[in-house]
Amino acid sequence: MDNEELRIDNELRPYDKYKDSGVEWIGNIPCHWKVVRNSILFREIVDTNHPELELLSIMCDKGIVKQSSTGRKIRMSEDNQTYKKICVGDIGYNLMNAFMGGIGASKYEGIISPAYAVCRPKVKINSWYYHYLFRTPLYKSEFNKNSYGIMYERNRLYFDRFKKILSIVPPIEEQVQIVKYLDSQIVKINKFIKAKKKLISVLKEQKQAVINEAVTKGINPNVKMKPSGIEWIGDIPEHWSVVRNKSVLKLRKDIVGDNSNKYTLLSLTTKGIIARDIESGKGKFPTDFNTYQVVNINDLIFCLFDMDETPRTVGLSDLHGMITGAYTVFSVNDTCREYVYYYYLALDQKKGLKPLYTGLRKIISKEVFLRAKLPYPPENEQLEIINYIKTKNEKIDFAIDTIQQEIDLISEYCARLISDVVTGKVDVRHIEIDDIIDEDTDIDETEDEIIESEEDINIGGSED
Repeated sequence: MDNEELRIDNELRPYDKYKDSGVEWIGNIPCHWKVVRNSILFREIVDTNHPELELLSIMCDKGIVKQSSTGRKIRMSEDNQTYKKICVGDIGYNLMNAFMGGIGASKYEGIISPAYAVCRPKVKINSWYYHYLFRTPLYKSEFNKNSYGIMYERNRLYFDRFKKILSIVPPIEEQVQIVKYLDSQIVKINKFIKAKKKLISVLKEQKQAVINEAVTKGINPNVKMKPSGIEWIGDIPEHWSVVRNKSVLKLRKDIVGDNSNKYTLLSLTTKGIIARDIESGKGKFPTDFNTYQVVNINDLIFCLFDMDETPRTVGLSDLHGMITGAYTVFSVNDTCREYVYYYYLALDQKKGLKPLYTGLRKIISKEVFLRAKLPYPPENEQLEIINYIKTKNEKIDFAIDTIQQEIDLISEYCARLISDVVTGKVDVRHIEIDDIIDEDTDIDETEDEIIESEEDINIGGSED
């Protein structure tokens, strides 16, 4: 980490005296701190019938935010009178995701889902101290232990358990100082990360440009061009042909049925087709996978609905497994597989298939998709194009990976710093804190961080 780019405090030291908290999982705390049950600090509030208030959401990486700022669609119940009012300074948490960080203090007055809990301070505390405390690995683990339900995937942290959890209580003036210190550090860290992510975005645009140019114009800048007849492509090299998808793609749908336990769960993400760990607890899953379909190595997977909203709608699988039946799976001729993948990846990046969309869900039917045309270079040239793309993008990927490692390191440092400060491992009472400049240093969620809930991938049977 370049210390000129980001100044990190090296003056942190522990408190002079500690005591046993009396709670094994908390351990030692500063001598003048206390530990009490959450029932002493908070009461549950269920205040409904406020449809006029703004809808808020609880995100695992940010806490409580305005739903309108997330950029995500939400299927809000028409009966929003059941939504709960939350006030500035209240703690809200997602019953199912508190153990993943789905908890935080609210900056806003608004309404939140009935599936969330609202906890209002009963005594004088700084809610933002508990915002930081409850999002540490220590408390995430405790929330997980106290969640229960008919099955692991449906476990919930109800208030009757939340109120019994023991929380650390520094003196109020220290809570305030801790929050000021962490806020000031996080502004610096977020500014650093935001600059690095901007660099990554520029590099990704370069990758996209390489792919788009190669699969639509070729790699010989001096070749003669001709109209392709494909409205979203324009001119292509004169010696290329134009074919329909059905001549290179073979539609396949093999349902796993009762054999789902024999397959690895796969997901289509911006990083490609990845394996999902059902046991990890990350994400939401259906009660069974009987309607999922088989994916073979080298299959092409398309998401042919919600085309504009879905960050990645095409993937080439190097894994054998199963994927939601809502997606469309094709087997592909060996010689053109990667070229076809890169072609549709280029179109996906600029959402170039808009002329084929139908309906509010922006669906492309299988029949329409199979009739769609694509440019088709000679097979030897396809191989040259693929090698060109891989060579160019390897260098860009290396630069992206290097920057991402810097982001990961500072993110790990930030998480450790928060944990150490709020649990009293280090003393920040003596630190002078610079005024925080009011600027936008929030980190935008990147596409790579988005993995959809398997429960939410549903197009109402229109793609069966």
